[in-house]
Amino acid sequence: MSLRKLAHQEIVRTPLLEIDKQERHPLVIVVDNVRSLYNVGSIFRTCDGALVRKLYLCGYTPYPPRKEISKTSLSATESVPWEYAYDITVVLEKLKEEGMTIAALEHTNESVSCFDLQPDIFPLAVVVGNEIVGVSDEVLPYCDLAIELPMHGVKQSLNVAVATGIICYECLRVLTAAR
Repeated sequence: MSLRKLAHQEIVRTPLLEIDKQERHPLVIVVDNVRSLYNVGSIFRTCDGALVRKLYLCGYTPYPPRKEISKTSLSATESVPWEYAYDITVVLEKLKEEGMTIAALEHTNESVSCFDLQPDIFPLAVVVGNEIVGVSDEVLPYCDLAIELPMHGVKQSLNVAVATGIICYECLRVLTAAR
Protein backbone atom coordinates (compact mmCIF):
# COMPACT_ATOMS: atom_id res chain seq x y z
CA MET A 1 0.00 0.00 0.00
CA SER A 2 1.24 3.45 -0.88
CA LEU A 3 -0.23 6.31 1.14
CA ARG A 4 -1.07 9.50 -0.70
CA LYS A 5 -2.13 12.69 0.98
CA LEU A 6 -5.52 13.87 -0.31
CA ALA A 7 -5.59 17.13 -2.20
CA HIS A 8 -7.66 19.90 -0.62
CA GLN A 9 -10.46 19.47 -3.16
CA GLU A 10 -10.62 15.69 -2.56
CA ILE A 11 -11.55 15.99 1.12
CA VAL A 12 -15.29 15.63 1.65
CA ARG A 13 -16.77 18.57 3.57
CA THR A 14 -20.28 19.67 4.40
CA PRO A 15 -20.95 23.02 2.72
CA LEU A 16 -21.63 25.86 5.18
CA LEU A 17 -25.14 26.37 3.76
CA GLU A 18 -25.97 22.72 4.54
CA ILE A 19 -24.40 22.37 8.00
CA ASP A 20 -27.69 23.14 9.76
CA LYS A 21 -29.22 20.06 8.10
CA GLN A 22 -26.70 17.77 9.82
CA GLU A 23 -27.73 15.90 12.95
CA ARG A 24 -25.43 17.17 15.68
CA HIS A 25 -23.96 15.01 18.41
CA PRO A 26 -25.57 15.13 21.88
CA LEU A 27 -22.58 17.06 23.23
CA VAL A 28 -22.39 20.66 24.42
CA ILE A 29 -19.19 22.48 25.39
CA VAL A 30 -19.33 25.22 28.05
CA VAL A 31 -16.23 27.42 28.20
CA ASP A 32 -15.85 29.41 31.42
CA ASN A 33 -13.41 32.26 32.01
CA VAL A 34 -10.89 31.29 29.34
CA ARG A 35 -8.71 34.30 28.59
CA SER A 36 -7.00 33.47 25.30
CA LEU A 37 -8.67 34.49 22.07
CA TYR A 38 -6.60 31.83 20.33
CA ASN A 39 -7.81 29.09 22.69
CA VAL A 40 -11.39 30.17 22.01
CA GLY A 41 -10.77 30.05 18.25
CA SER A 42 -9.25 26.60 18.54
CA ILE A 43 -12.22 25.39 20.59
CA PHE A 44 -14.59 26.69 17.89
CA ARG A 45 -12.65 24.72 15.29
CA THR A 46 -12.79 21.55 17.39
CA CYS A 47 -16.53 22.00 17.98
CA ASP A 48 -17.03 22.29 14.22
CA GLY A 49 -15.02 19.14 13.54
CA ALA A 50 -16.86 17.19 16.25
CA LEU A 51 -20.25 18.58 15.20
CA VAL A 52 -21.18 19.46 18.78
CA ARG A 53 -24.73 20.59 19.45
CA LYS A 54 -23.75 23.97 20.90
CA LEU A 55 -20.88 25.98 22.34
CA TYR A 56 -21.44 28.34 25.28
CA LEU A 57 -18.90 31.04 26.12
CA CYS A 58 -19.23 32.29 29.70
CA GLY A 59 -17.71 34.74 32.15
CA TYR A 60 -14.87 36.84 30.76
CA THR A 61 -14.28 34.42 27.87
CA PRO A 62 -13.90 36.52 24.69
CA TYR A 63 -16.45 35.93 21.95
CA PRO A 64 -16.91 36.79 18.26
CA PRO A 65 -16.55 38.96 16.38
CA ARG A 66 -12.81 39.11 17.08
CA LYS A 67 -10.22 38.71 14.34
CA GLU A 68 -8.01 36.51 16.55
CA ILE A 69 -10.87 34.08 17.17
CA SER A 70 -11.84 34.03 13.50
CA LYS A 71 -8.25 33.46 12.38
CA THR A 72 -7.64 30.51 14.72
CA SER A 73 -11.09 29.01 14.15
CA LEU A 74 -10.73 29.23 10.36
CA SER A 75 -14.20 30.85 10.45
CA ALA A 76 -15.81 27.97 12.41
CA THR A 77 -17.67 30.74 14.25
CA GLU A 78 -20.05 30.58 11.27
CA SER A 79 -20.69 26.82 11.45
CA VAL A 80 -20.93 26.23 15.20
CA PRO A 81 -24.08 27.23 17.09
CA TRP A 82 -22.84 29.36 19.97
CA GLU A 83 -24.05 31.72 22.63
CA TYR A 84 -22.42 34.07 25.11
CA ALA A 85 -23.69 34.31 28.70
CA TYR A 86 -21.79 36.07 31.45
CA ASP A 87 -23.35 33.93 34.21
CA ILE A 88 -22.43 30.28 33.72
CA THR A 89 -24.89 29.16 36.40
CA VAL A 90 -27.81 30.32 34.25
CA VAL A 91 -26.48 28.21 31.36
CA LEU A 92 -25.91 25.15 33.54
CA GLU A 93 -29.38 25.38 35.10
CA LYS A 94 -30.90 25.63 31.60
CA LEU A 95 -28.92 22.62 30.35
CA LYS A 96 -29.92 20.58 33.41
CA GLU A 97 -33.59 21.47 32.81
CA GLU A 98 -33.13 20.16 29.25
CA GLY A 99 -32.04 16.82 30.71
CA MET A 100 -28.33 17.09 30.04
CA THR A 101 -25.69 15.52 32.25
CA ILE A 102 -23.24 18.23 33.35
CA ALA A 103 -19.56 17.28 33.66
CA ALA A 104 -16.55 19.33 34.68
CA LEU A 105 -13.36 18.52 32.79
CA GLU A 106 -11.30 18.67 35.97
CA HIS A 107 -9.22 16.65 38.43
CA THR A 108 -11.37 16.16 41.55
CA ASN A 109 -11.54 13.61 44.36
CA GLU A 110 -14.21 11.73 42.36
CA SER A 111 -13.13 12.25 38.73
CA VAL A 112 -13.59 9.44 36.24
CA SER A 113 -11.16 8.85 33.43
CA CYS A 114 -12.29 10.01 30.00
CA PHE A 115 -11.53 6.45 28.88
CA ASP A 116 -14.25 5.07 31.19
CA LEU A 117 -17.16 7.09 29.81
CA GLN A 118 -20.35 5.20 29.01
CA PRO A 119 -23.10 6.04 26.49
CA ASP A 120 -25.72 6.50 29.23
CA ILE A 121 -24.25 9.88 30.26
CA PHE A 122 -25.39 11.47 26.99
CA PRO A 123 -26.67 14.03 26.25
CA LEU A 124 -23.64 15.60 27.91
CA ALA A 125 -22.47 19.15 28.60
CA VAL A 126 -18.75 19.43 29.39
CA VAL A 127 -17.49 22.49 31.26
CA VAL A 128 -13.91 23.55 30.55
CA GLY A 129 -12.32 26.25 32.67
CA ASN A 130 -9.64 28.86 32.91
CA GLU A 131 -6.13 28.19 31.61
CA ILE A 132 -4.58 28.53 35.08
CA VAL A 133 -7.20 27.54 37.69
CA GLY A 134 -9.43 25.24 35.64
CA VAL A 135 -13.12 24.86 36.44
CA SER A 136 -14.04 27.14 39.33
CA ASP A 137 -15.16 25.82 42.70
CA GLU A 138 -18.45 27.71 42.24
CA VAL A 139 -19.28 25.63 39.15
CA LEU A 140 -18.66 22.19 40.66
CA PRO A 141 -21.97 21.99 42.62
CA TYR A 142 -23.82 22.23 39.28
CA CYS A 143 -21.93 19.23 37.89
CA ASP A 144 -23.15 15.64 37.98
CA LEU A 145 -19.62 14.32 37.56
CA ALA A 146 -16.05 15.27 36.83
CA ILE A 147 -14.04 13.81 33.97
CA GLU A 148 -10.27 13.85 33.86
CA LEU A 149 -7.70 13.27 31.18
CA PRO A 150 -5.12 10.91 32.69
CA MET A 151 -1.73 12.60 32.87
CA HIS A 152 1.28 10.29 32.89
CA GLY A 153 4.12 12.80 32.87
CA VAL A 154 5.29 15.63 35.11
CA LYS A 155 2.55 18.11 34.19
CA GLN A 156 -0.94 17.82 35.68
CA SER A 157 -2.93 19.35 32.84
CA LEU A 158 -3.07 20.18 29.15
CA ASN A 159 -3.85 23.39 27.33
CA VAL A 160 -7.62 24.03 27.53
CA ALA A 161 -8.09 23.91 23.76
CA VAL A 162 -6.13 20.66 23.48
CA ALA A 163 -8.07 19.14 26.40
CA THR A 164 -11.35 20.20 24.78
CA GLY A 165 -10.32 18.47 21.56
CA ILE A 166 -9.48 15.27 23.38
CA ILE A 167 -12.74 15.14 25.34
CA CYS A 168 -14.82 15.94 22.25
CA TYR A 169 -13.32 13.13 20.24
CA GLU A 170 -13.35 10.68 23.14
CA CYS A 171 -17.08 11.42 23.50
CA LEU A 172 -17.55 10.77 19.77
CA ARG A 173 -15.69 7.46 20.16
CA VAL A 174 -18.07 6.40 22.96
CA LEU A 175 -21.13 7.47 20.96
CA THR A 176 -19.92 5.71 17.80
CA ALA A 177 -19.13 2.50 19.68
CA ALA A 178 -22.66 2.51 21.16
CA ARG A 179 -24.33 2.49 17.73
